[in-house]
Amino acid sequence: MSDHYDLMVRGATVVTPAGATRADIAVADGKIVRIGPDIPGAASASIGASGLHVIAGIIDSHVHFNEPGRAQWEGLEHGSCALAAGGGTSFFDMPLNSLPPVTDAASFALKRAAAERLSRTDFGIWGGLVPGNVDQLEPMRDAGAIGFKAFMCDSGAEEFPLSDAATLRAGMKRAAELGMVVAVHAEDEALARARTAEQHARGTDVRSWLGSRPVELELAAIRTALDIAGETRCGLHLVHVSTPEGVALARDAKKLGADVSVETCPHYLLLSDRDVIRLGAPAKCFPPLRPDELRLGLWRELEGGSIDTIGSDHSPAPPEMKKADDFFSIWGGISGCQHGFELLLSEALARRPAEIALPFMSALFSANVARRFRIDRTKGRLAAGFDADLTFIDIAGEHTLSNRDLLYMHRQGPYDGRKSRVRIARTIVRGRTVFAQGRIAPGATPGHFIRPS
Repeated sequence: MSDHYDLMVRGATVVTPAGATRADIAVADGKIVRIGPDIPGAASASIGASGLHVIAGIIDSHVHFNEPGRAQWEGLEHGSCALAAGGGTSFFDMPLNSLPPVTDAASFALKRAAAERLSRTDFGIWGGLVPGNVDQLEPMRDAGAIGFKAFMCDSGAEEFPLSDAATLRAGMKRAAELGMVVAVHAEDEALARARTAEQHARGTDVRSWLGSRPVELELAAIRTALDIAGETRCGLHLVHVSTPEGVALARDAKKLGADVSVETCPHYLLLSDRDVIRLGAPAKCFPPLRPDELRLGLWRELEGGSIDTIGSDHSPAPPEMKKADDFFSIWGGISGCQHGFELLLSEALARRPAEIALPFMSALFSANVARRFRIDRTKGRLAAGFDADLTFIDIAGEHTLSNRDLLYMHRQGPYDGRKSRVRIARTIVRGRTVFAQGRIAPGATPGHFIRPS
């Protein structure tokens, strides 16, 4: 092994599933080549990391960067820069809000080309499952899709219709044949329509809207998705699960042999329905934020090991779409990929000692994501031979978050004024610094496309 490296990280507290240890990290050709104390040799660049913890780069498996076609909502450059500022080294972009939506190989290629020009982090792409496109699943698989995403209710995007039970069954059957995972937004459309009509007749305020999306919508859809996945033997990924009851349904199915994984999001662990009432539009999302007792129940499920991954579900929109007299008509989506992960780490450290909290949360952010979506040959671990994707965190860096610091195209989010004991100090993608000292590094190179193995 050469004693000269491209990069040497000196004196970091390196966090792995086995725990945390003080060590150096040597990098060459974008890969980790050695981790250990006092590594001998020289490097073209060196970073002193004493006092900082380094975790495997955060992989955000659920973002809506809305490009091509709706780049004015966020865009790949703004979104990936904000993600890097939040510790993210890779993302998987959802198919529905770009124009055209990613529902065939041609639209997949358009998004990949845009991201290869503009993204500052590595990226993967979800394909869409919609009525009439089952024959397009194989071409998207061959193009490198992470998996296929379906909505069990109105997606909010006219170009991306919901998948009824027949569409889900046909799509899951084909996905299983192709060895692919189907992710679902699990809210029952019939119940959503009925509850919305009922509540909208009573009022147009935020409380009426919250009443239109009760827990039963989510649970009914999860049961349906689990039934169809079991019938077709398809891998199922339940995105943004907001309730402990939903997690329990998946946990019970796993015990019976189902191939199902559960994602939740920072906002369901950090915020409650009272924050929607307090903040209004910046805290509106689907499923909605839940009462505090359900939020705390979700933490118990998380700490009990029943939740597999955490994704931001970063879903921005222009400010004019977040304003209306009728709260029902406001665009639902939380902008959260920059502040959500560090706040969640801060909260986890308030609940458990660092030597327990950091390895546990790192697995949810990275290793579990890489394993579930078959990129674990190169991503998700701090180990020799893996991509040098590194998130540096300062756990003694208590500060107050401000929307003024957001790198989103539109500086709106639900965490303005919130205190965090964790600060993202640096983000490195394949050995190159993308974010440090509070700003995007000059000359940061475009990210690489991630293809499942």
